[in-house]
Amino acid sequence: MAGLSDLKVVDGLKLSETARRVLRPGELVRGRDGYTRRLPRWFYQVPSWEVALETSLTPHFKLWEFIDIDFREHKMLRAEKQRYVPLAVTMLAAAMEAFRQEVNTYVHISANGGYRSPAHQLSRDASVHCWGVAVHLYRVGDDWLDNEANITRYAEVASRVFPAFRALPYGTGPGKTEDHLHLDLGYVTVVPHGKGDEAQDDDALPLGGSAKDKQRGKKGE
Repeated sequence: MAGLSDLKVVDGLKLSETARRVLRPGELVRGRDGYTRRLPRWFYQVPSWEVALETSLTPHFKLWEFIDIDFREHKMLRAEKQRYVPLAVTMLAAAMEAFRQEVNTYVHISANGGYRSPAHQLSRDASVHCWGVAVHLYRVGDDWLDNEANITRYAEVASRVFPAFRALPYGTGPGKTEDHLHLDLGYVTVVPHGKGDEAQDDDALPLGGSAKDKQRGKKGE
């Protein structure tokens, strides 16, 4: 069984021109709320759909569930065997595993309900899906998430077992949903060890800390 250690971590800024145009690594985008946020730069490179089907993120979730797409995704990601997903998908999977263990039944993620590239037709207003930390659930066990009772019930479960989850309330209009349960962790980015996420700044200073902290740091972080 394949795992994350089998996937290559790549710098989005060093991908092909076409891939950069689709993924927009490290670019600043403005959301509906007026805030500016930086898109993910670091990605897992998924060499094929077969690898996505085999790669386990947690005991109950495989990678393919978070990158399943349809015609609304950019043609590059539909046509090429190779795919990319931000590193923060591992945090989402861990949170979803806590939810899955609590409900103790199958949890179904919608197509286009996980990671979406910034070029996706539904990627508007700095959609949190572009960070790889949001899901749309359409069914939990035998319960369809297309009514107020079920959406509210499972939103409360998700927020209880993983308080960092944001669950959109039932309803119509922006910030609400009536035919699925939206869960997300906010605009999370992950930078791998030994890498930087910003341009070199000679004015940036290390954290001070105390002498005792510095001594402790020599023994391990």
